Amino acid sequence: MRRVWVALLVASFGWGTAGVATRVVLDDGVRPFTIATVRAAIAAVAVVGFLAVRRTAMPRGIPLRVGMVMGITNLAVPYLTSNVALEHASAGFVGVTTALIPLLTAVIAHFFLVGERLSAFRVAGLIAGFAGVTLLLSSGDSGLAESGRPVLAGVLSLVGVVSIALGGVYAKRHAGGYDPFEVTGIHFVSGTVIMAIVALAVEGAPVGLGARSWAVLLYMGIGTTFIPFTLYYWMLRRVSATFASTAGYLVPPIAVAAGIILLSERLESGIVAGGALILAGVVIGDRAERRGLAAAARAR
Repeated sequence: MRRVWVALLVASFGWGTAGVATRVVLDDGVRPFTIATVRAAIAAVAVVGFLAVRRTAMPRGIPLRVGMVMGITNLAVPYLTSNVALEHASAGFVGVTTALIPLLTAVIAHFFLVGERLSAFRVAGLIAGFAGVTLLLSSGDSGLAESGRPVLAGVLSLVGVVSIALGGVYAKRHAGGYDPFEVTGIHFVSGTVIMAIVALAVEGAPVGLGARSWAVLLYMGIGTTFIPFTLYYWMLRRVSATFASTAGYLVPPIAVAAGIILLSERLESGIVAGGALILAGVVIGDRAERRGLAAAARAR
């Protein structure tokens, strides 16, 4: 179990520091879509190499389709929107909004998955979570000393969160028809291709990529993308999905702390209060899921 906890902490640290790393490269003058594309491309090379070592066959049918969808919903859309959001708000601000993923996933699952009905606890969690988002957006606090645009950043972050939730429900709907590692290569390669096309169309050829930018991008591709995803899939083979989702509690505070320590971002009252409500909603919703799993286990 110790190895599982280490994997959870390493994965959470990687995801939690992604926003800070992105803001560092943005400060170097690199455009947001370019950052997302290079980060994903580095991760894609690592994933393909990893799958080649494992001698994983090229997926077809359902695994191929799921991988393509996940490349759009769980890579291209959230990476592009969150990077633009990070131009207008702190890493902590954007990191806090990602805690909504399990709550929004529950809402979408209620309509599209059998046996995934919303309970009273889930509804209470949603109310708390969205109250937190409302407070976060209305507070005017972006976590930046100047030129912050929290409403724009919040909307962009939420677009990415909704996209991830949609992808998660789609993947779960086809669960059992594929090995998670089968879809990973298609997921990263297809998402990278889509982002490269968008980046070239919107921003043109990459500029501003100096030695520091490349070093940080290498960390982002491996440390905040490839390693966390690999560890997450590794954990899913050894512990419950509920335990693996504990990362959702750890990522926001890591993002906030990293931004304050490394970039002198501001811990403002709106972010603290809004983030606390969002996390409270996640905790309430998680309690509902754990109760449901316990009830199902007793019924067997």
